[in-house]
Amino acid sequence: AVSRGDRGSGAEVSHTRSLSPRRAMWRGGMSEEVGKALCAVLDRVQQAAARRPQSLPNLHPRLVAVSKTKPPEMVIEAYRYGQRNFGENYVQELLEKASNPQVLSSCPEIKWHFIGHLQKKNVNKLMAVPNLFMVETVDSVNLADKVNAAWQKVRPTSTSGQKLKVMVQINTSGEDSKHGLPPGDTVTTVQHIMASCPALEFMGLMTIGRYGYDLSQGPNPDFQMLLSQRREVCTSLQVGPETVELSMGMSNDFEHAIEVGSTNVRVGSTIFGDRGYPNTPSPERKTKVVTEEAVGKLERLTVKEQ
Repeated sequence: AVSRGDRGSGAEVSHTRSLSPRRAMWRGGMSEEVGKALCAVLDRVQQAAARRPQSLPNLHPRLVAVSKTKPPEMVIEAYRYGQRNFGENYVQELLEKASNPQVLSSCPEIKWHFIGHLQKKNVNKLMAVPNLFMVETVDSVNLADKVNAAWQKVRPTSTSGQKLKVMVQINTSGEDSKHGLPPGDTVTTVQHIMASCPALEFMGLMTIGRYGYDLSQGPNPDFQMLLSQRREVCTSLQVGPETVELSMGMSNDFEHAIEVGSTNVRVGSTIFGDRGYPNTPSPERKTKVVTEEAVGKLERLTVKEQ
């Protein structure tokens, strides 16, 4: 469960003093909006969990606040309101944000989730992310092996003893635009991770699913597919469903996802506001830290577009 207290400390005061005048103005207005939005989402998560059938595992859903394209200050504000799990889609952006000195000093218990497509060439960079908690998008045996080897090099289990939590991503909709394993490969991939990747801890299954599904047509078939995949994994491994998490549901459908069994929802714009950015190259192609001037340019472009 996430506490809504944690309203600040002396460290927060020093952080406020270090902000530029423009950032201080942002802090005075938007910070309260982040807090209100986060509390509203947490209420909706709790209410959706209360509507779940008793036949589902009694696991309180984890809220992952997706901070993609948002400045570190917004992460810090959500953290002040008790949020601990944050998600990012791009390795470079995650590395920069997680390594931000203010984030490191203000958010000592932060847990970063990587929720985007992971290319093998970026695995080593991802392993260097401070406070990396979970990789939700392992979608092949080869990628699992690469992540396992890289984690062993960066943080040997013999010294730190901590395994890296991973989920296996399934392409439940069958769309070419979506990443993830075909459902038929789920069990063998999970078995491989558990038997041959000693540095990894298998946590569960993840899907993105088809965008814009109309719930008036019935339960989301992508979510139902992921539930079916969990049943197959549990039967194969002879474990209970409470040991295999399900990461499904985003801003537009997280309540329905929780009602049918999700234990991990990824919510971004409902907490942090719409992502008002122009069609620019992926952050993976950027090699330098985004400056305040660049952020200002993006904001001005957004105003012009509107």
